[in-house]
Amino acid sequence: MFFFYTGYWKLLLLSVIVPASIVAAEKFSLFTAVHKHYNLEQWQEFASQNPDCLEHLAASSGTGSSDFEQLECILEAVPQVKYICLDVANGYSEHFVEFVKGVRRRFPQHTIMAGNVVTGEMVEELILSGADIIKVGIGPGSVCTTRRKTGVGYPQLSAVMECADAAHGLKGHIISDGGCSCPGDVAKAFGAGADFVMLGGMLAGHKESGGELIERDGKKYKLFYGMSSEMAMKKYAGGVADYRASEGKTVEVPFKGEVAHTIKDILGGIRSTCTYVGAAKLKELSRRTTFIRVTQQVNPVFSDAS
Repeated sequence: MFFFYTGYWKLLLLSVIVPASIVAAEKFSLFTAVHKHYNLEQWQEFASQNPDCLEHLAASSGTGSSDFEQLECILEAVPQVKYICLDVANGYSEHFVEFVKGVRRRFPQHTIMAGNVVTGEMVEELILSGADIIKVGIGPGSVCTTRRKTGVGYPQLSAVMECADAAHGLKGHIISDGGCSCPGDVAKAFGAGADFVMLGGMLAGHKESGGELIERDGKKYKLFYGMSSEMAMKKYAGGVADYRASEGKTVEVPFKGEVAHTIKDILGGIRSTCTYVGAAKLKELSRRTTFIRVTQQVNPVFSDAS
């Protein structure tokens, strides 16, 4: 999860474990929330080698007792990190609310992101429990299969509109997490009221991305998988628990080269959006936006064109 500073607002982009990704993000002043499997030793090693990048990092955590203990150790060992990302697939539980309260009590000066949820009522509950920024999205991710496996989900644009309204009423913020496949989608998320936008698939497959480079039939690929996929659970939890199903898939993404080219394309698209709708800065975009339902968004005559 990266977010970059653009005027007053920020853009949240990607969850990573590869130091090269963090360093690449720092060049654009992107803010990175490092996922919870990045342990204390890895944090300490990265901090010693890249002290200038720590200002724009967040430590992520699940909601178990061991997660809380690791979060404490990381933030004590690397005090420059002032952001916390409490990241679960389903934020609709009393346990999650109580965990947010506990983290707020323990770290009163840190900025806390929490989610995921998709309704205004739960956004309000989490903000009142101590979260500053609420992560919004259930099922829209490119490698997420929650909607197919469980039947649970919420249209992302509708969720962002509803949740942004609820958060802003309490002086909180939201992150639109998932559903973007091109720079225009990122702009629409901001237009719907998101304060941050999270990307995964759009930044997968790059030189700085995690995973090995796969070469087959003269073409190059990188693996990209959801954190609730069987591959991720085998890697980090020893396998899929008996009581549940995997809710993510693993795909081979064509190799895209350096991530800087993609980031520049995203930033350029958003800047151009602001000029089209008359927004002097990103903060104004949602006040200059009107959405219209369409049956076809682009001309498909050259369907292979990007």
